[in-house]
Amino acid sequence: MEELFLTKGYCTKEDLEKVAVVQQEYLGRTGSMLLNWGIITEEQLLNVYSEYFEILLFDKKKYSVGEKVLTTITNEFWIKHHLFPIKKDNNILYVISDSPYNTKVFSFLEQELGLEIELFLAESSTLDEFQVLYEVIDDALGLEYDDEIDKLKELASEAPIIQKVNAIFTKAVNMRVSDIHYESFKNGMHIRFRVDGKLQLIERISALQKASIIARLKLLSSMNIAENRLPQDGRISIKVAGKSIDIRASSIPTGDGESFVLRLLGKQAVTYSLGYLDFFDDHIELLRKIVKTPHGIFLTTGPTGSGKTTTLYSILNELNNEDTKVITVEDPVEYELDGISQIQVKSEIDFTFANALRSILRQDPDVIMIGEIRDEETARIAIQSALTGHLVLSTLHTNSALGAVSRLLDIGMEMFLLNSSINAVMAQRLVRKLCPACKVKSELSAEAREGLKIDQLLERYPMEKISPFEAKGCEECNFTGYKGRLPVAEIIPFDNKLKVEFEKNENFTDIGKLGYRSLQEDATLKYLSGLTSLQELSTL
Repeated sequence: MEELFLTKGYCTKEDLEKVAVVQQEYLGRTGSMLLNWGIITEEQLLNVYSEYFEILLFDKKKYSVGEKVLTTITNEFWIKHHLFPIKKDNNILYVISDSPYNTKVFSFLEQELGLEIELFLAESSTLDEFQVLYEVIDDALGLEYDDEIDKLKELASEAPIIQKVNAIFTKAVNMRVSDIHYESFKNGMHIRFRVDGKLQLIERISALQKASIIARLKLLSSMNIAENRLPQDGRISIKVAGKSIDIRASSIPTGDGESFVLRLLGKQAVTYSLGYLDFFDDHIELLRKIVKTPHGIFLTTGPTGSGKTTTLYSILNELNNEDTKVITVEDPVEYELDGISQIQVKSEIDFTFANALRSILRQDPDVIMIGEIRDEETARIAIQSALTGHLVLSTLHTNSALGAVSRLLDIGMEMFLLNSSINAVMAQRLVRKLCPACKVKSELSAEAREGLKIDQLLERYPMEKISPFEAKGCEECNFTGYKGRLPVAEIIPFDNKLKVEFEKNENFTDIGKLGYRSLQEDATLKYLSGLTSLQELSTL
């Protein structure tokens, strides 16, 4: 198509080179960009489309603008897609549009009406003349909506909207997305994907389509479609590319409309093991030793999205066998664990963590996993369970491993109970993993060596070979330079050395004094191993 613009003299080679540069970063169609920049006119663009796609141009002399073609398609549909019928002849419906790219819409019309669609290309001014006919509500066809809910459901059920939402889900699954953000603004909506912990702008939705997208998401999530003043929560279960996906949906009203965040969760059973998660061998050995203890508490800490639950699931998979009864209490149950009883907390009926734990203890478990310790009551039952012969695994929201102890003291636990019940505490973060297909070797600068205290670190943790790499970017990793994430951790057994330090000072935090490595040190070793970049270390 670019050659047609040149041969017709509508633009220069330099114009096309300018378009190509912009397309590398922002994509976009050549004709639309040339039109928006004022290089070509709409008439010239339609001439190129007509010749390239072999579609006739609309001749106003042959058709009357004042005549409306009646169909079962709603007025809103024609206006939204800037597409209008001009004549119905036997099994053919003639329509006009300024774009030949609406193939999915044409296909929907053929299926819905049982007619062949014949397209003419028309200028936007002509389309505006026809639009006036469809801005008047047609009582004869029953298109006047007395009920706002029915109107919203109609918007949500239109084929182009269904296809757009489904296409976003498919793209998200293929890109290994953890969250989809639909953010409302005055002029429309932004769709952003969180991939490997980072948000990426994927698409902009026009103001005309925003209400339809919101209505569709509410319908799928079983939310109240007419409620737009209060936050709502819901769930979506879909199958994409052969994978069953469970989606946790959350909506919140903003000044410019409702915004949604969808958390994608796989329904398939998780079979991760500790060796799968990119921990160093000494950490894997230490974790296995800790959880082999038949009773006590093992706590993982870190902010939301730091991989705490995945680590616990991996430990549970290793503990899960025929002679061990494992029960979990979660909010929500994020992944299915084969052979393990998983319980969903339901706060709306007062089925809280604490209430669930009381019932669980009567089920004779060997191992209990608590999704999160949030309050004194849950913490006290967890400690009592550990003291009565159960292995308890749980999470806390603190910034460091030893911060878990301070947090438990803050919510009312006594130090003597912690000393007798906690086996170990662990803090975890996730850093992006370098793409193996395009990562490039880098040199370790003197500044980095000194700033990260690498020489001292290597004295404690010798490495046969130092192989630092940096990110580059390729098609395999969507040009980010990273593919996947890996954990960095600090793991501290609650042994006599630590108890002595806590007796001296309940706010003790110097884990280096105990001979254990910190989050930053663990991340530095992974950088020296070529697994992550120096840039990722700065995010900790």
